Amino acid sequence: MTSSAYKLIPGSFTPVPSIVPERVVDFDAVSSFSSDLDAVGVTVGSDGDVDASIGLGRDALSRAGFDGKAGQTLLVPTGSAPLLYAIGTGDASGLDADALRDAAAAFARAASSSARVGLRLTDVGSVPAERVGQVAAEGVLLARYRFSELKREPKVTELTAVELLADGVDASGVTAGIPGGVVSARGANVARDLANTPPGHLTATDFGDLALSLAERFGIEVEVFDKQQLIELGTGGLLGVNAGSAEEPRMIKLRYTPNGEPTGHLAMVGKGIMYDSGGISLKPSDPMHLLMKMDMGGAAAIFGAFTSLRDLGCTTSVTAFLMCTDNMPSGSAYKLGDVLTARNGTTIEVKNTDAEGRLAMCDGLALAAEEKPDAIVDIATLTGAALMALGPIRAALFGNDQAFVDQATAAATATDERVWQLPLEKKYRKALDSDIADIANLGGPFAGATTAALFLNEFVDGVPWAHLDIAGTMNSETDDSWRSKGATGFGARLLTDLALGFRPVR
Repeated sequence: MTSSAYKLIPGSFTPVPSIVPERVVDFDAVSSFSSDLDAVGVTVGSDGDVDASIGLGRDALSRAGFDGKAGQTLLVPTGSAPLLYAIGTGDASGLDADALRDAAAAFARAASSSARVGLRLTDVGSVPAERVGQVAAEGVLLARYRFSELKREPKVTELTAVELLADGVDASGVTAGIPGGVVSARGANVARDLANTPPGHLTATDFGDLALSLAERFGIEVEVFDKQQLIELGTGGLLGVNAGSAEEPRMIKLRYTPNGEPTGHLAMVGKGIMYDSGGISLKPSDPMHLLMKMDMGGAAAIFGAFTSLRDLGCTTSVTAFLMCTDNMPSGSAYKLGDVLTARNGTTIEVKNTDAEGRLAMCDGLALAAEEKPDAIVDIATLTGAALMALGPIRAALFGNDQAFVDQATAAATATDERVWQLPLEKKYRKALDSDIADIANLGGPFAGATTAALFLNEFVDGVPWAHLDIAGTMNSETDDSWRSKGATGFGARLLTDLALGFRPVR
């Protein structure tokens, strides 16, 4: 039975979220709440006064197990509607944009059975009004995300209205920030839907078709390259990984062009391994294998970011290469010892077929470098070493130009998609030496995230470059603040912010 037999009825599903905020959710900043809300949240810090609207003092809250710590919630008994929740924000000295986003997420999750909700922020610290609106919108919409498209009877209450009341802050300023948060959250949720979709429902071909179908809606130019075109382009890395699959590969080229003269040209490259079995170097059948439908999380993050650029008025020209295939074992699969020839002519000895992401991406990096951009950023669920080193909260960041790496770090800080820079240690490059080819695709047992980055660095032709290894951050085992269980969409908001603020470094 072919994979198409498992697909949903055509037209019944699209990876664009079922909750499209600007069309479905009425999101407003207000000076007082409407009378028809289903639930209201009021923030309470771990110190200072408790707002009288809670109806309980700090001692009573403490007896109920609520002390105002960040992320805490408490349903407060009342005699009438709406439901009332106390939302912890922690110490006032730590009240920043991230804390407000987290508080909004905590409330949205606590009130998950309510369609019409209101959030009162009793203190916003020194966060500007527009930023308050942005992060609150992100927190609510990211936390209410659920992938339920494949359930016959999804137990999801659709969010229809959100009212935001920020004490001591001009409502018009908060209102101005809401659309940016809505668009940013939408991009992340697009990435989540793509990564959460089972591999039998979203092949490389499907992804290409989807990109084409959404191009006009989001102001993106899309060009999809099929197998024959990829052969003509000489993308031996991507084709090698695809050799064992019954599904054709696709390279999806995206281009965003701003109105007016661009302020710079940024290229992006995304790993789009639609499902990674490991190939001949077969992965063990464990929970991580199940998550390999998310091995295209880098490509998903880039596509999610692209859905945001026009609506947020990005002035940077952005070109992206999404390198898409699955990695399967079969009689035609590439083998250990094979030598592949990449787009730029580099020959690569295959020492492990489960180190496939770098093989698919090297062609994309070479093609990106040929565009002569001001900088290149790539994003990939690349190495278990990054997960082991940094865990599920921070992504590994590498680069060959510190000024550009600093821009990526700043974008990560602004979006709370956290990164940690690791060294691109050139002394480890010799671990990638091959006796029969220019380079090997595996660098030995140590510093795996670094040797993978060093491999990718061979294909950027000296262009300022940053590499995000999101193997650890692609998935969340539990609901955690704005990270909903499952695919996190990590990188979509980071890349959007990077493009919005990008400035050439040379």
